[in-house]
Amino acid sequence: MALVKESKIKIIDEFKVHARDTGSAEVQIALLTERINTLGDHFKQHKKDLHSRRGLLLMVGRRRRLLSYLKTKDIKKYEEVLEKLNLRK
Repeated sequence: MALVKESKIKIIDEFKVHARDTGSAEVQIALLTERINTLGDHFKQHKKDLHSRRGLLLMVGRRRRLLSYLKTKDIKKYEEVLEKLNLRK
């Protein structure tokens, strides 16, 4: 499920690195986390939706790769993102 435009803009404003930033690792991780959280609610109602579950697993894998990239690039930003998004590592 796609994010609502207003929530997406809010997330980008919170995590952007510079004024026109929409694709930095921090923004991508935050957007993926929001999509993952909304799919979690979807699976509470639709337990047998295996096609969407596959998409969820792909998103989790992409977020994990972005987090590992950010960890090698800038450990301080990595820890900030984990704290802001309440992720555990």
